[in-house]
Amino acid sequence: MKTLVLASSSPRRQELIQMLGLPFEIVTNDVDETVSSDLSPKQIVEELSLRKAKASTARVKDSQSIVIGSDTIVVYSQEVLGKPKDQEDAFRMLKLIEGKTHQVYTGITCIDVGESRIITRSRVTDVRMKALSDEQIHAYIATGEPMDKAGAYAIQGIGSTIVEAINGDHFNVVGMSLSLLSEMLEELGVKVL
Repeated sequence: MKTLVLASSSPRRQELIQMLGLPFEIVTNDVDETVSSDLSPKQIVEELSLRKAKASTARVKDSQSIVIGSDTIVVYSQEVLGKPKDQEDAFRMLKLIEGKTHQVYTGITCIDVGESRIITRSRVTDVRMKALSDEQIHAYIATGEPMDKAGAYAIQGIGSTIVEAINGDHFNVVGMSLSLLSEMLEELGVKVL
């Protein structure tokens, strides 16, 4: 039996991988997330998920491990909206996407340590936000939830109240597509179902 190793300190990703019902460990990393400005959103999340998985793989001793790295970005009108620098930046991002549809890209990389096999894929989901007043945006920012989230919102928290519609994989917006991950694990010989 292969051991899954999650290359993330994100509580959301830990909760998601736990839903698969397979044993897993966590080996965090600290990678440089600077990327070239000419990369597409798909290329960005795939590159960063690969970097994270490789960084954690270097710390894994068991050759029967599959290391899983993931990265999520929010994109509106070609602008990548990362984690806000401060409350003012969170307001700017939320004001930009309120009442509109944006895309959430998540990349996943799985590295089979023993076989040195690497699979990297990504998924995109469209999210439409409700129209919000400045007062509502400030009230949401005051919860503290937006401050460490790409695009300055969390769909799994109180931020769910500002989302009007989703077209695509909900878990992709939370931080990792479980359907995509299960397909990738299957390719590496790990059956989820």
